[in-house]
Amino acid sequence: MKSIAIIPARFGSTRLPGKPLLPVGGVPLVVRVAKGVSRSSKVERIVVATDDERIAAVAKLGGFEAIITPKDLHSGSDRVAYVAKELQGWDIVLNVQVDDALVGPDMIDPLVDVLKSDSSVQVALLVKEIEKKREVENPNVVKVVFRRDGRALYFSRSPVPYERNPKAPYYKHIGPYAYRRDFLLELAKCPPTPLEHAESLEMLRILEMGYEIRCVETQRDTIEVDTPEDIAALENYLAGRGDEAR
Repeated sequence: MKSIAIIPARFGSTRLPGKPLLPVGGVPLVVRVAKGVSRSSKVERIVVATDDERIAAVAKLGGFEAIITPKDLHSGSDRVAYVAKELQGWDIVLNVQVDDALVGPDMIDPLVDVLKSDSSVQVALLVKEIEKKREVENPNVVKVVFRRDGRALYFSRSPVPYERNPKAPYYKHIGPYAYRRDFLLELAKCPPTPLEHAESLEMLRILEMGYEIRCVETQRDTIEVDTPEDIAALENYLAGRGDEAR
């Protein structure tokens, strides 16, 4: 089974316009993410899917392939599906968020392994136990509840589960998604669903359509870039470790 990673990178981010081009530790965010993906031995091709020639030029300057997509695509997954449809011969498609500058093999390889080992799984993603109480209340942190076998029950920007009794378990979704290519192309044909529209969460479209999502627990956290404060936190983190992985 062959795996391709596609990084959706649109210019018009609501909270941080031009986000893929912003320098983090002196490296444009889109290039930093692509370099993190390139460290995985289980990804054979990396493509930046963007609606902007400036982002494509920066990606190519950094040594990565870029494909221009329409500006009116509804979501990142739709942008990934657009490129996946154009490119033949791939079994697994990874949707790697352009705001995840700390992505690496430990966040990619387990998802690929799940799809290779279990033919019933159509989508796999990472979940991390929430350790900071403020993240539970933060709508930018997507909470997830799942069954004991790892099948997702629901995703929300609200705190779920409701803590009626103490010590409720809270998990968040982080990092990339892994899809079977055929499933991703079918998903892209379906219009946004009511819950997806309400919470602005693509994963809910999959659940509302009756499909399952496999959650893979990880111990490593990440810093997703949505605000200028996130960039400052990320640069402090990279400076603290000497940015050795880049």
